[in-house]
Amino acid sequence: MLAGERRAPAPTFSSDSFPGVFFSDPSEAIRGTRPVLGSVRPSAPTTIAKSSTTPAASGEPASGFEALISPATIEDEIKRMRLKFDAEVTTPAAFASGGFQNARVQLTVLASLFAIIAEHGGDVRWKKDAAAARDTIARTAQNCKSGSGQVYNEAKQRKLDLEDLLSGTGMADRQAEPENDWSLIADRVPLMNYLESLLDGPIKDGTRDEAASKTDADRLRKSAELVAAVGEILTKEGLDEADDTDYAALCREMTAAAKSMTLALDQGDTAAVSRAAGAISQSCAKCHEAYR
Repeated sequence: MLAGERRAPAPTFSSDSFPGVFFSDPSEAIRGTRPVLGSVRPSAPTTIAKSSTTPAASGEPASGFEALISPATIEDEIKRMRLKFDAEVTTPAAFASGGFQNARVQLTVLASLFAIIAEHGGDVRWKKDAAAARDTIARTAQNCKSGSGQVYNEAKQRKLDLEDLLSGTGMADRQAEPENDWSLIADRVPLMNYLESLLDGPIKDGTRDEAASKTDADRLRKSAELVAAVGEILTKEGLDEADDTDYAALCREMTAAAKSMTLALDQGDTAAVSRAAGAISQSCAKCHEAYR
């Protein structure tokens, strides 16, 4: 209070000054059963388990390629294979001396990945250009059975197309077939060579011991998803032996083993990861015995 300032005295009230205005006992204000705090508190959000694949938009379990491979894995592998392909298309001499064989594998994988994007229900990059990229790249992959100058020039053009596509420019020509014709997109021999590179590389390295399985978990997951997707492709109509019941069963066995690996990685079960890697290898070995 400032010097010289005067204020009115505080009012005083008796206990019967406000009858009917305030409840003398708070319990009188509640009729019926008192509410329980838990019944009015908002429920805690449900924690959704980590999944490597994209859930279906309708809430139903994912199916098709979206149940096997995530958009991130597709995008990362396209970038990786593009770099490997670029390294094979440097000079006509290097291309003719063996580079064309590696380019055939890389282009087959790239065409297959763009075909997967065309069918995938998730939000994957390059979807508007996927069909055009698929058809253009698949044609060049089919031609990479020799290292002629003409094939080299065609491969060089695909190198430029991929550079434009991945930089965001897009495909210059977007004309394409409306649906995937897997007989024109994928070839079993290059795809099997690709599977072997996954088995002998990241999967073998990532399952050599428990520490490696934990350190390389992300790379293992991507490799498992890619194996599962290739297993699905190998059973598509038009591919060699796809109508053979035993062959198709082996492909599905490999896909199932790859899915088991992603589940084991989700659960942090390193022993199950190693068992799944062994099952993938066994299914490949059994297939090679009869269909190599």
